[in-house]
Amino acid sequence: MKNLPQISEAELEVMKVIWKHPSINTNEVIEKLSKTSKWSPKTIQTMLLRLIKKGALNHHKEGRVFVYTPNVAESDYVEVESRSFLNRFYNGALNSMVLNFLENDKLSDDEINELYQILEERKNRKQE
Repeated sequence: MKNLPQISEAELEVMKVIWKHPSINTNEVIEKLSKTSKWSPKTIQTMLLRLIKKGALNHHKEGRVFVYTPNVAESDYVEVESRSFLNRFYNGALNSMVLNFLENDKLSDDEINELYQILEERKNRKQE
C-alpha cells in the first residue's frame, strides 16, 4: 500500500480543487474555495502551506503568485482511504459494508441495479 501524507478533512477540500485544476495559482484556489466555504484567504494559504510541508503539494513561483500541483494522485488517495475505511469499520470486508447498507435500506433500487450491472460487467471481463 502506498505511503501517503495524512490529509485532514479541510485540507482534502483544498486538494479536491487542485486535483480538479492542476497548476492552479494561489488566487484561483482562494477564489474557488471562497464559493464553497467561509474560510478566509489567510486560512486557505495556511492549508496550502501545510499540504506543501506534508508533501502532498508541489509549488513554484510564477510572477507574484505561487502555482500548485499535486504530488499525490487523487486515485491513490481514494484507494488508500477507502481501504483504511474498510479496515477500520468492516475488518477489510467489502461485502460486510455492502450488506450493512442493504440491511439498513441505505441503497436505492437504482443504486442496487447499478451495483449489479458493475458486478456483472466485471464478472464477464474476468471470464474473457
